[in-house]
Amino acid sequence: MRKRTYYILVLLAAVLVLSAVIVVCKPFLKSVYEKKTEQVSPEDQYTRQIDQQANIKEEANQASFEIHFFNVGEADSALVMCDGHYMLIDGGNPGNSSFLYSYLESHGINYIDYIVCSHAHTDHVGGLAGALNYAKVGFAYSPVASYDSRAFNSFIKYLSQQGKNIKVPFSGETIELGSAVITFIGPIDMSLAETDENNSSIVLRIEYGSTSFLFTGDAETEEESSLVKSDFMLKSTVLKVGHHGSNSSSSQRFIDVVDPQFAVISVGVNDYDHPNDDVIKRLEKYCDRIYRTDLNGNIVCTSDGEALAFYVEMDTNL
Repeated sequence: MRKRTYYILVLLAAVLVLSAVIVVCKPFLKSVYEKKTEQVSPEDQYTRQIDQQANIKEEANQASFEIHFFNVGEADSALVMCDGHYMLIDGGNPGNSSFLYSYLESHGINYIDYIVCSHAHTDHVGGLAGALNYAKVGFAYSPVASYDSRAFNSFIKYLSQQGKNIKVPFSGETIELGSAVITFIGPIDMSLAETDENNSSIVLRIEYGSTSFLFTGDAETEEESSLVKSDFMLKSTVLKVGHHGSNSSSSQRFIDVVDPQFAVISVGVNDYDHPNDDVIKRLEKYCDRIYRTDLNGNIVCTSDGEALAFYVEMDTNL
C-alpha cells in the first residue's frame, strides 16, 4: 500500500511540474507562433520600407562625410562634403545652373573650397556658373585653362569676377578636404586627348578613413589604360562610372584593378546607349549594388570612415 501511495505522489508531482512549465512557457510559445503566422500586408511592407529608409537617412545625417551625386540628366555633377568643407565636381549642363544655385542657397553653402571641372565639355562645365553666382570658391581645377566654348568661357568669367584663375593639377598632386585626402591621378598623358578630348579628364581618388571613392570624368579606355600602368592606387570602395556608362569606358581591365564594391552612374535620357549593357554586366561581377541617377534620382553616399550608407532622393532637378 505504501508503495502504491508513493507512485501516486510521484505522478501528481510530475503533473504539477509539467503544468508549471506550460504556464511559464505559454507566452513565449505564443509569441513564436504569432511571429510564424504573422501576415504582413503590402501597405505595412511599404510603411516598413519607408521607416527603414528614414532611419538610414537619419543615421547618414550624423556622418561627417557625404557625397551627393546629383540627378542632372545626361551630365555629371557631385558635391563632396567633409567636416564642414565642400568640393563640387562638375556642374552638369547650363540648364542645371539654377538647380545648383538653389541647392547651395537652401543648404547655406556660400563657400566651396574646391571646384573641379573634370574636362571642358558642356555637360560637365555648363552648370558651374550657377554655383559661382551664389558661392565663393577657394580653388578651381581643370585639365585646361582655356577652351573655345560658351559654357567654358562662362565658367572662366565667373571665376575671374571672384579674382580666381584655373589651376591645372599635376598627376600625383594631393589636397585635403577636412579630414579627407584627395589625390589627382589623371590625366597622366595629355597626348591621348589629341584624338579624344574625353581622355583629358581629371581622375581623382578620395580617401576618408578606410573608404575610398574614384571619379573618372569621361575618361575612355585609353586613359584608363594609362592609369592602370601607373603606380597610383586605383582600388576604391565606390566608382563613379566613367562617361555615363559608355562602353568606350569601364574596360574589364580597369574594373579589375578598381575592384569597386559600389558603382554610381550619372546618366539621363540619351541616344548613346548609356549605360551600356556590357558595362553593367562587368560591374555586376564586383558591385554589391549599382546606383543610377536616371532610376534613383539624387544619390547620397555617407561614410563614417569604415562603413558606407546610401539613400536616394527621387527628384529630377530638371
